[in-house]
Amino acid sequence: MSDGDALERLRDICLALPEVAEKPFGGHTAPSFRIRDKLFTMTSEDGTTMMFKAGPGVQEALVAEDPERFFVPPYVGSKGWVGARLDVDQDWDEIAELVEDSYRLIAPKRLSARIEPRSGEPG
Repeated sequence: MSDGDALERLRDICLALPEVAEKPFGGHTAPSFRIRDKLFTMTSEDGTTMMFKAGPGVQEALVAEDPERFFVPPYVGSKGWVGARLDVDQDWDEIAELVEDSYRLIAPKRLSARIEPRSGEPG
């Protein structure tokens, strides 16, 4: 999959969530996604990686389980964010779940409640 295709898939996942806006981060031009002006997903300038917020222990588990796909990103890794490579084969269902989880960590509870529970989740 080309980097452009990966970014389009990521854009589709993010923009399907309630009240999400695409807005670059700082002086960058790469797509970043926000809820109420708070970042929950960012992409690198070269389009080969993305970063998302994760709950306690998630970063360590993902990186340990699959270091080819996930990494600790510079700057925000110490705050629990996870990096995912977009230039390797990704499980897009898993990426969608991780992005939704990032959204839930950042969004107001009223908006988080509007996301349809995934199968197997309590509703």
